[in-house]
Amino acid sequence: MLFHVFMDVRIPHDADPEKLKQLQAEEHERAKELQLQGKWLHLWRVAGKYANISIFDAESSAGFHAILSSLPLYPYMEIEVTALCRHPGSLESRA
Repeated sequence: MLFHVFMDVRIPHDADPEKLKQLQAEEHERAKELQLQGKWLHLWRVAGKYANISIFDAESSAGFHAILSSLPLYPYMEIEVTALCRHPGSLESRA
């Protein structure tokens, strides 16, 4: 199953800078793992925001939720998810 995801990271103003630095490093490593596993297919920065638009591939909705909740910055994210399905007019060979 493919999912289009908008993630807007909202760090509290009073967040501990050292904890934030650690979480950002962990987030980077987790994102790298998921990309290498073929679960995080596309990752695009939204210009001017601490946000991204991504495409994920997961076996199920529950599996996808587990992926999102495994992200170290997940508690600070506002997330919008759209489940995707193949368009009948698509010429793309990949599902």
